[in-house]
Amino acid sequence: MAYCWKTDLNTSESHEEQHEHQEFHSVNQSFFPSHVSLGFDQLVDEIRIKIPFYQSEIEENTVCVPHAPNWDSTRHSLHETHQIPLNELTSQTSELSCHQVGKTPVIGFRRSVLPNPENMNKQSSCGNPIGKYHGGDDYRINISAPSSTSLDKINSQRESENENHNYHIGFESSIPSTYPSFSTNFMPKEENKRSRNMNIVKHSLMLSEGSSPPRTWESTQPENTELTGCSIQLVEVPQGSNKSLASFCDKVKKIRETYHAADINSNSGKIWSTTAAFPCQLFSNTKFNINICIDNSTQRLHFKPYANYLVKDLIAEVLHFSTNDELFPKDHLLSICGYEEFLQNDYSLGSHKIFQKDKSVIQLTLHKNGKVPGKLSRKHEDDHSQFYLNQLLEFMHIWKISRQCLSTVIKKYDFHLKCLLKTQQNVDNIIEEVKNICSVLGCVETKQITDAVNELNLTLQRNAENFHQNSETSAKGLIEKVTTELSRAIYQLISVYCRSFYADFQPLNIPDDISYVNPGLHSHLSFTVYAVHNIPETWVHRINFPLEIKSLPRESMLTIRLFGIICTTNNANLLAWTCLPLFPKDKSILGSMLFSMTLQSEPPIETIAPGVWDISQPSPVTLQIAFPATEWEYMKLDSEENRSKPEEPPKECLKHISRLSQKQSPLLLSEEKRRYLWFYRFYCNNENCSLPLVLGSAPGWDERTVSEMHTILRRWKFSCPLEALGLLTSSFPDQEIRKVAVQQLDNLLNDELLDYLPQLVQAAKFEWNLESPLVQLLLHRSLQSIQIAHRLYWLLKDAQNETYFKSWYQKLLAALQFCSGKALSDEFSKEKKLIKILGDIGEKVKSASDPQRQEVLKKEIGRLEEFFQCINTCHLPLNPALCIRGIDHDACSYFTSNALPLKITFINANPMGKNISVIFKAGDDLRQDMLVLQIIQVMDNIWLQEGLDMQMIIYRCLSTGKGQGLVQMVPDAITLAKIHRHSGLIGPLKENTIKKWFSQHNHLKADYEKALRNFFYSCAGWCVVTFILGVCDRHNDNIMLTKSGHMFHIDFGKFLGHAQTFGGIKRDRAPFIFTSEMEYFITEGGKNPQHFQDFVELCCRAYNIVRRHSRLLLNLLEMMLHAGLPELSGIQDLKYVYNNLRPQDTDLEATSHFTKKIKESLECFPVKLNNLIHTLAQMTATSPAKSASQTPSQESCMLSATRSIQRATILRFSKKTSNLYLIQVIHGNNEMSLTEKSFDQFSKLHSQLQKQFASLTLPEFPHWWHVPFTNSDHKRFRDLNHYMEQILNGSYKVANSDCVLSFFLSEPVQQTIEEQSFVDLGEKFPDKTPKVQLAISHEDAKLTILVKHMKNIHLPDGSAPSAHVEFYLLPYPSEVRRRKTKSVPKCTDPTYNEIVVYDEVTELQGHVLMLIVKSKSIFVGAINIQLYTVPLNEEKWYPLGNCII
Repeated sequence: MAYCWKTDLNTSESHEEQHEHQEFHSVNQSFFPSHVSLGFDQLVDEIRIKIPFYQSEIEENTVCVPHAPNWDSTRHSLHETHQIPLNELTSQTSELSCHQVGKTPVIGFRRSVLPNPENMNKQSSCGNPIGKYHGGDDYRINISAPSSTSLDKINSQRESENENHNYHIGFESSIPSTYPSFSTNFMPKEENKRSRNMNIVKHSLMLSEGSSPPRTWESTQPENTELTGCSIQLVEVPQGSNKSLASFCDKVKKIRETYHAADINSNSGKIWSTTAAFPCQLFSNTKFNINICIDNSTQRLHFKPYANYLVKDLIAEVLHFSTNDELFPKDHLLSICGYEEFLQNDYSLGSHKIFQKDKSVIQLTLHKNGKVPGKLSRKHEDDHSQFYLNQLLEFMHIWKISRQCLSTVIKKYDFHLKCLLKTQQNVDNIIEEVKNICSVLGCVETKQITDAVNELNLTLQRNAENFHQNSETSAKGLIEKVTTELSRAIYQLISVYCRSFYADFQPLNIPDDISYVNPGLHSHLSFTVYAVHNIPETWVHRINFPLEIKSLPRESMLTIRLFGIICTTNNANLLAWTCLPLFPKDKSILGSMLFSMTLQSEPPIETIAPGVWDISQPSPVTLQIAFPATEWEYMKLDSEENRSKPEEPPKECLKHISRLSQKQSPLLLSEEKRRYLWFYRFYCNNENCSLPLVLGSAPGWDERTVSEMHTILRRWKFSCPLEALGLLTSSFPDQEIRKVAVQQLDNLLNDELLDYLPQLVQAAKFEWNLESPLVQLLLHRSLQSIQIAHRLYWLLKDAQNETYFKSWYQKLLAALQFCSGKALSDEFSKEKKLIKILGDIGEKVKSASDPQRQEVLKKEIGRLEEFFQCINTCHLPLNPALCIRGIDHDACSYFTSNALPLKITFINANPMGKNISVIFKAGDDLRQDMLVLQIIQVMDNIWLQEGLDMQMIIYRCLSTGKGQGLVQMVPDAITLAKIHRHSGLIGPLKENTIKKWFSQHNHLKADYEKALRNFFYSCAGWCVVTFILGVCDRHNDNIMLTKSGHMFHIDFGKFLGHAQTFGGIKRDRAPFIFTSEMEYFITEGGKNPQHFQDFVELCCRAYNIVRRHSRLLLNLLEMMLHAGLPELSGIQDLKYVYNNLRPQDTDLEATSHFTKKIKESLECFPVKLNNLIHTLAQMTATSPAKSASQTPSQESCMLSATRSIQRATILRFSKKTSNLYLIQVIHGNNEMSLTEKSFDQFSKLHSQLQKQFASLTLPEFPHWWHVPFTNSDHKRFRDLNHYMEQILNGSYKVANSDCVLSFFLSEPVQQTIEEQSFVDLGEKFPDKTPKVQLAISHEDAKLTILVKHMKNIHLPDGSAPSAHVEFYLLPYPSEVRRRKTKSVPKCTDPTYNEIVVYDEVTELQGHVLMLIVKSKSIFVGAINIQLYTVPLNEEKWYPLGNCII
């Protein structure tokens, strides 16, 4: 990395002169600055000797340089140490006991002007909050000080309390005894708890650990500013005194200014329906059924446009049918009924995702005035608003308080100072006001202030002693000189505070730039640890690293950790830490700065970045560091663009590069493979490798390597913008690389970028500053799309709950709210308040006893009703296109699971929309569910683009805070567990449970076949996604079915193979859930075994399609590694997904692999056993949700009323296979269906009714003994018809009972409504010829044969064989090349998907493949295949002969 240094032309003052000048101002300095290499070596050596593992686990000072290879971290002493009094102190370490506290010398400032914190906190006054800000609670430092007559009194009081201390900071012998403990108000609760656990009993906030100040402070005073008396004046700086913060505010304002409120294109204020690329394969010749309502009219038009029809053309066609001929299509919009979501006029219907998923009749509404901005648009006033971060951030309102407090105490200080100059008395008042000034400024007390106060005391004391010797004029002049120095010290403290921390004020006279010093070309990184304020011990140490500044990467981070030593055990415990960028804004830090230290546990070494801890936000402990007056500025090196084109590498090298590229992520490469890939880096391109893999193989971040990385970066041609996602992981801190990645992502459309927002929010952690290209991209897109702004708001809101980066995300959220405008920001506030109320209701329902929960819920829902009375409408956080206006009190309930989630039903604000039900969960971390559902959505998008609709139901899920969130409820969905319970005690063990349930709810053949098709596809899709992501904890309570046939999974608390165990045994034993009852339904009870082959083919096809996008999926997961998810935290989790995707396999190998997994799942009996256990556990449960008003009996009546039967009539009698009556059933809605029943089934029905309704009088059943022997069939027709009429027209309970409805409506036998099925699962006229399906490939002298399926194979007696396949490759002189597959037991249509390989087959000409099918030793069929005639890499069915040729 190249740096150049800058020097000031007026640097006439030498280092020696500065040091002498510094000594002049340090009257009470106890020792000189010492030069200690790499921290405190003596302390480190002591700890290393006493704690063996210390060296590997604890580092006091760390420069975090990402992936710097082979850097010698050994400490080298570069300077002679000066230890005048320090030597005396440290040499006594072994002699002093920690109990000899009375003799322990105090190092550093002998007297401190700051008040005793115990007394200070007892009095109330304005102050400055310290630590984290929690909601509306203010953590402030009270600036009122105890009354005292002299500083010596304070000092003596502290010395008297120096007993029983527990920690040593720095040098053991120099530790003073116990100090007054600070109030717990200064720290958040978690930090207080941690401090107590570590036995930090009494540490003073008020003492500074420091000695002489660096010379740079003196050099910052403007030469033309003369401080006489008190001339400190504060000016308001609304944009903030911190330069980086002010720069960020300015950048955000400029971004917002590029999108004017008057621009209807970027500020429509409407929520646009998301689109994707038009899926040509999916909608080759498809028409949609669309009903369109005219705005404010009851008129409804029906259209059947093609999928590629443009929305604006459809609007023109609608207007053509309208009576008004003056309407223009461009002034109109179409919205989805029930939603505030508009179709995009310039896109085709099929490009909208809602049309890709919904094949039913779609309801749309035509709106006029399409050019009028929506209610969420930015207004003209927003264009002229100013962006000041303190107005938006919750914790930033403390600025105004601090400025008011500081102004107040400065005025008091000025008043008492004037009094002192007049009377030369009451110095205590001055000292008290200096205390207050330091308290307001983060409890920071500098050495200059201490020295000036001490000098003032000495001057007044000398004047009192020599009162008669000195004239009044000379005494006044002396006092004036000392008070001028005191005011100057206060001025410098305010100036440094404003430069270091966020403040909305600064001194009137801003200091000039620091004078630069020529550092030399090979100067090392060095700085002075001046002081750690608010702890009792003092030090000044020069920290030197054996690293040349010019060799450090631009993105180097410095981490400093503060340790304390427990006297009793000599163990070193981490007390606080901080980290900071060495080169912010591409320049080195200059002069003295204050940095806040966090009391959190260990710093996250893997995620060290500028945003991990806000060093500019005041905290209980403040670090003061003086950097040399040397400015290094980053300069780009001239790259080697003229490098000659590399020679063509050998083919073996290219093959090896291609194999390495299958790893997809640099984290999955070994060190050896990285070196190999980097060696051949200039042979890599977008055809044989990926850019993240090449750059991630670089050996380090030195100047030459980074230059070569940038050269590759500029030459690279991206095959797809999404390839750049891999460059935004934590592995790439380089700003140039991340900038190029963002430039690529900028090519994505808004709707495409929407799918990857969670990863981009996480990537923002590793940006070097808030003005980074990624942050700018997110803000630009949020201004263009309300969908993006809304989702980004909740992602940033949720990200603030992470352990680190809270302040970073708060600033991003504030910038987003500013860009969004007042209208949208107000909506965010409504949604936030709604979530707060739901959280309160959930907590009260949880805390109530079980009998009282219904009453509590009913009472608390009234708060929601009051909320809607105040705000009228509110958008749903789950989906901004849904607007709600009230609560359906009767439909609200709670679930009886452990977390007691709430079921809340909102009233749709759109009069044409249905009510909206959601689940509010408190106590569960939904971020993992969000990630799993997002990855599944990405897979589904991939399938749709490939023309494969897997009928996936992917519900919405949103984490709205720590351990809480919203989940969309899918209407008409029921858990598989409930279906099992309705089937009896052993329902999970039955084969026909699912088939029977679908038959009961799909009476018409068309509905039944549609349900079968939906189940066929959705089951395959969920098998693939749950296998790839390793979703665990699968049982019948988290698998759901809809009556239309869709299957989907819920609850993703366990994934990536992290299975639950019971007694040390994994509960999830199958690769995924595919049971025999699912196969039974797919094959229709074994009647269509070829449907299982189709299912396997569909699964393998979907699996292979997803595998082609392995890089994208792995990148999305890698970008979430540091999101704090419990089960996605390391490389091993990425490896799990990589192993399941198997990107290194061919499609044939992957097909064979996934087929094995299907068979494993199908044969896994523990899955059924697990379902049985869950069913038994739930048998005693009353219901999954308890309603606040509606009773189960009422609900049952409502459901029954909708499925009554008008009449049933026997049409004919059949004796072909079995004696069955064909019955015509007329439904309550006048629909008709047919079913077949035997006389025995009628008899069983009557027996069931007698048991169920023993108290009722049932019609007499015509038993067989009632029927005469002659004309029995005709007699039974009449009697059974009469019996059915009496049953259906009799008691309402009997006619609508489950057994009657099930009898007449289950198993329909004839399709009554002609409807073409989308996919024909079987053949219309099945071919009975025995066949085998093969896929043959030949490459690099290797012949690969995939044995896929066979059909219609039988043994000579007609029974099903247990067949296997044998292969012989002929001719082959040396040996008979025999291969064979495994046998499939008792099956006429077996599935294999096994691979057979022959090596050393140089050509196919002249070779014959002999295939023989056997059942054990019995011949079944055979075929000889001339290999040169075979179409390679294609699947083909081959007929089997009945003899071997």
